[in-house]
Amino acid sequence: MEIRRALPQDIRELLHCLKMRSKYAILLVFVISLIIIEKENNFISRVSDKLKQSPQALAEANSTEVSPALAENGSLASLQELDAAFSQLRSHLYNITLQLAGDRDPGPRRHVLLMATTRTGSSFVGEFFNQQGSIFYLFEPLWHVEKTVTFLPGGASAVGSALVYRDVLKQLLLCDLYILENFISPAPEGHLTPFLFRRGSSHSLCEEPVCTPSTKKVFEKYYCKNRRCGPLNITLAAEACQRKQHVALKTVRIRQLEFLQPLVEDPRLDLRIIQLVRDPRAVLASRMVAFSGKYETWKKWASEGEAPLREEEVQRLRGNCESIRVSAELGLQRPGWLRGHYMLVRYEDVARAPLQKAREMYRFAGLPLTPQVEEWIGKNTQAPRDSNGVYSTCKNSSEQFDKWRFSMPFKLAQVVQDACAPAMQLFGYKLASSPAALANRSFSLLEEAQPAWVT
Repeated sequence: MEIRRALPQDIRELLHCLKMRSKYAILLVFVISLIIIEKENNFISRVSDKLKQSPQALAEANSTEVSPALAENGSLASLQELDAAFSQLRSHLYNITLQLAGDRDPGPRRHVLLMATTRTGSSFVGEFFNQQGSIFYLFEPLWHVEKTVTFLPGGASAVGSALVYRDVLKQLLLCDLYILENFISPAPEGHLTPFLFRRGSSHSLCEEPVCTPSTKKVFEKYYCKNRRCGPLNITLAAEACQRKQHVALKTVRIRQLEFLQPLVEDPRLDLRIIQLVRDPRAVLASRMVAFSGKYETWKKWASEGEAPLREEEVQRLRGNCESIRVSAELGLQRPGWLRGHYMLVRYEDVARAPLQKAREMYRFAGLPLTPQVEEWIGKNTQAPRDSNGVYSTCKNSSEQFDKWRFSMPFKLAQVVQDACAPAMQLFGYKLASSPAALANRSFSLLEEAQPAWVT
């Protein structure tokens, strides 16, 4: 009995020490609790067996004379007393654990921006953050801005679009989702909308309490795939964003890294920018499949050679590569405002070693990589060969990342190499000198990643 009374005091002292010394005190408390509970269980079991086998033994050991009936009642009373003490101890440990959880500093709130262009594997990499339960993840919310506000390419209009994207992005990172109501069409009514682009690609928007009961006769253009939810309640979504510890957002609509300086310097944000790039030859090959109608000229020229390849098409390609290169060079130069807030990642490296790159990205962002993320990566990078759809995030990644080179006409690869040579050199993509070199499996078109790319 003396030992049992001393246990809570010892535990309080131990837990106090752990709380002061380590941010992982809660995990250790649970381990200690399980050990003590297991010992108490064993102790109660042994006492119970002895009491059931020989009720009189206790009386003899205490030099008292008790009738069999009293001995049996005493045994039951002792068991009840021990059980009550055990329950009290377990409750005490549980309350201390909850108190520590409430007092524990959860760490800074991180904001992660995955910055990419179309067909660079950003949907796949975005899932690395979507699968983490403490992260509020949004998939391409700036799509609505692009569809609503029309900007002419180049010049002042390009600057104007970048500023609008940046300002909307800032509000979203601060969980002000109401900003999207200015761009969603048709406009939400009472903060309800069934038209948020690719809602189903965000776990946070498809789980309770954001997933409200479905409504009959309401057409859901963008819906949750794994469960039936009603129209998106933007208020509930904003509240869910506030409850999550971190925020992550994926976009292919921001190209100019320099415009993000006010966000990096905003004291309300702890923004980590991950710029994802891919071999521009692979990007073009993928776009010609995914956006077939927009690349008819390229396809005709590549297959027939009759229709001339328009100069504006080549200039657009060159401009895209240059905007990516300029942003990457700025990030790699590590200006003071960006130091520690920028990381360059090649999709090919992610495809070859997805778990390793996920760990690097999480380490850069200052976030813990959970078993759920690791499990998702394992399941979705070893997919059957027939599951590699154009928009699928479930791929056999190690076999897919350079598949393009065995089907792309060499003259098409040459055009890309001529237009994007500076960017390809910066990112370590080798130029193919001949059709044989392009299709040679033993010839790698990828140089080793530079350590300097990880800040």
